Amino acid sequence: MIRHIILDFGGVLIDWNPLHLYNAYFGDEEKARWFIENICTMEWNVQMDAGKPFAEGVAELTEKHPEWAEAIAAYRLRWREMVGSPVPGMLRQVRRLKKAGYHVWGLSNWNWDTFSSIRNDFPAIGELEGMVVSGQEHVVKPQPAIYHILLSRYNLRAGECLFIDDSQANIDGARAVGMHGLLFTNARKLEKDLNERYGISLGE
Repeated sequence: MIRHIILDFGGVLIDWNPLHLYNAYFGDEEKARWFIENICTMEWNVQMDAGKPFAEGVAELTEKHPEWAEAIAAYRLRWREMVGSPVPGMLRQVRRLKKAGYHVWGLSNWNWDTFSSIRNDFPAIGELEGMVVSGQEHVVKPQPAIYHILLSRYNLRAGECLFIDDSQANIDGARAVGMHGLLFTNARKLEKDLNERYGISLGE
């Protein structure tokens, strides 16, 4: 039986996307996408999610790509511009899950300094009973250790947990440690999937 709902942050509760910044920075969506795919990549970003200081990560990348120094620096200096609005409908879904008797937790890959600067801007984060953020733990999804940290810290049984993320790799990581997993696309589909796959009804 599912008793615990565990939610990712970026792409599930918070609309975080580097393109929000770089589309405006370059004024060219194609160039912005190329930059994210080839210079400030998600593979590079995950180093900061795992606890590397941004100053160190920026310096290393700038040494490798000096011609992009200004644009690389903007990744940290203008980081707040990557953060959009709350993901539509998710605050309501979190509150409905709690009202229905489920415990709701957070598990996210996120640099702790940047997350700390915006966490109070998103009411859904404040609804969580507890959370594990990679930047504090120096380990990231989908590594098994981060799921075990959550389970151990809050005394949860993996088989009673449903992990919701917008990354299939992270879902697979959760399943590998015994959790249930559900790929997120939007709040409406989440409600449908919860009901059809797990018999979870959120009511009104």
